[in-house]
Amino acid sequence: MKLYNIKENDEQVSFGQAVKQGLGRNQGLFFPSELPAFDDVDALLEKDFVSRSTDILSAFIGDELPQETVRSMVENAFQFPAKVEKVTDSVSALELFHGPTLAFKDFGGRFMAQSLAAVSDGGKVTILTATSGDTGAAVAHAFYGMENINVVILYPKGKISPLQEKLFCTLGGNIHTVAVNGTFDDCQTMVKQAFDDAELRQAIGLNSANSINISRLMAQICYYFEAASQLTPEQRENLVISVPSGNFGNLTAGLLAKAIGLPIKRFIAATNVNDTVPRYLKTGEWTPTPTIPTLSNAMDVSQPNNWPRIEELCQRKGWGLNELASGAVTDKETAETLKAMFDAGYLCEPHGAIAYRLLEEQLQDGEYGLFLCTAHPAKFKESVDDILGQDIPLPGPLAKHAVMELLSSERDADFAQIRAYLMEVAG
Repeated sequence: MKLYNIKENDEQVSFGQAVKQGLGRNQGLFFPSELPAFDDVDALLEKDFVSRSTDILSAFIGDELPQETVRSMVENAFQFPAKVEKVTDSVSALELFHGPTLAFKDFGGRFMAQSLAAVSDGGKVTILTATSGDTGAAVAHAFYGMENINVVILYPKGKISPLQEKLFCTLGGNIHTVAVNGTFDDCQTMVKQAFDDAELRQAIGLNSANSINISRLMAQICYYFEAASQLTPEQRENLVISVPSGNFGNLTAGLLAKAIGLPIKRFIAATNVNDTVPRYLKTGEWTPTPTIPTLSNAMDVSQPNNWPRIEELCQRKGWGLNELASGAVTDKETAETLKAMFDAGYLCEPHGAIAYRLLEEQLQDGEYGLFLCTAHPAKFKESVDDILGQDIPLPGPLAKHAVMELLSSERDADFAQIRAYLMEVAG
């Protein structure tokens, strides 16, 4: 598999290099030079989740890894289902929260851990990632206890839910968590600064597990196919998918699924009031504004990292950006939607509710809608309980970590402080 740096096309790397390196020169994202094509998608959809995902990922990776190795990676990563649940006669939910950390990031985080193990030469690695909520837990649990790998996770202090924080800040060992006095965008900026620091990168074997890492993105393609396999042929004919979007990795994966053959009529990029992309799609002007804290905190991102990949893919495929639907939802509207969904018999959380609301508003006659549920409602227990007047029971993983002590250190949004911390952790 060959990939190129979107910003500097002359930098070309293998799958293994991209997994180990994370980012290219000038903070450029890696993108596949060639996209596989699946002509008989119906036959692919008849396969089981692991077999189908092995075929998809092997087609991307090529002969760099034997298919048996890819299958083993998939089997170890995807040990839980991606369930499609009916919500109304014309809309279903794709529940991506049945993994160990109750969020969609489990698919990408665990496959990245398997990928890194498969391509690593045994040298020391420091994984640095920023999280707005769910990435931290997925990455922490995927890499917990792995030899020669230290994980450092930056997150905005006080801007993720307490239970999200508990799930990844209580592990210790090779998992190091830093509460940053700032926003998620501040955390993400410092991750980029670290990758621009050649001396630091070399000294600590720097890598990233954000959705900027191509292995995470590739893993996410697979659950779009898994969702389609659970729909009827009639439902698949005019399928519209609404994706709750923060850093835009999930939507990028969905568009890649469409690019390689999955029949998706259109996508809806669903955001909260941090609406850089919906405004850009309307006006053609990229004008990020300061990040605003919302109920849907994992989407509190004003400068989404994966957007350049979406523009690159659309250009490659000849798709107009005007084909991408979008919308932004306020906290008040999010709460209203959560109540309406609960009254109709479906328990959701803020991110999924945003995707559902825009899907309901934009779905046309004859279309079938699917919205992504990216996390278990109990991960946002405080806000969901308050909105619904309920007491949501905690699933096992959350109940276990809820009573554990937080092990995070605290730093300002200052790269010099983070750099020193990284050198200290790497030893």
